[in-house]
Amino acid sequence: MRQIVLGDNLDVLRTLQSDCVDLIYVDPPFNTGKVQRRTRIRATRDEQGDRTGFQGRRYRTQVLESGSFQDRFEQFLWYLEPRFVEARRVLKPGGAFFLHIDFREVHYCKVLLDEIFGRESFMNEIIWAYDYGARSKTRWPTKHDNILWYAKDAKSYTFNYDEMDRIPYRAPGLVGPEKAARGKTPTDVWWHTIVPTNGREKTGYPTQKPLGVLNRLVKVHTRPGDLVLDFFAGSGTLGEAAARLGREFILVDSNPEAIEVMRERLAFAKPQLLIHAPDG
Repeated sequence: MRQIVLGDNLDVLRTLQSDCVDLIYVDPPFNTGKVQRRTRIRATRDEQGDRTGFQGRRYRTQVLESGSFQDRFEQFLWYLEPRFVEARRVLKPGGAFFLHIDFREVHYCKVLLDEIFGRESFMNEIIWAYDYGARSKTRWPTKHDNILWYAKDAKSYTFNYDEMDRIPYRAPGLVGPEKAARGKTPTDVWWHTIVPTNGREKTGYPTQKPLGVLNRLVKVHTRPGDLVLDFFAGSGTLGEAAARLGREFILVDSNPEAIEVMRERLAFAKPQLLIHAPDG
């Protein structure tokens, strides 16, 4: 199963079976204070339609509902909660949920996820640290994001220790040549550059995350053939990590521009393109 789905993520989540996904990673809007817009559409088969779907079939789309919410604290959590509830439902008993967020909302999101998953299911807060961009002159420059990891079952989950990529010792002379050659395993602080502006990995999508970060999550927390899900898929980084590591994926986004970026980026994996119609 390798799917790219255009549609409202809550509608799509509600169509998925319970206990069917091995890993969920989401990178939602970061409570920026900007207006976030969401549009629900109905798609019907029409050879003269305005969209192309699976196997080149044409569809005509009709806007059913167009709404917006202020990406601010009160409405932000209200928006996320039903999606996180559905996320827990579709996870397999040994599945993992990762929320990629920033310093402004991580505290509130953790309280929300503690209520949904249970505090005992909180496993780690991973800090993705990078050193790029402007330096503030009025406060300490913010150069990290937060990734919260919850296990659906805190007593039984996938953690492939031997699949971790190793990192160099800072003082290799102190550990001996054998250890220095092998490297050490990462901690919960991951130093990794952002996607380079002119690098081959760059898609042009504004919120694209580095493939290296997603590769690490997929390798350690899933096995070959497992199914991963991102319902704020954006540029499709999780899908590329999954495909290149022999996993299956479902990527959901309501932005047609994101769908086009993913179609081009993941052409090598030959994903199925679906347009989700809210009326089924």
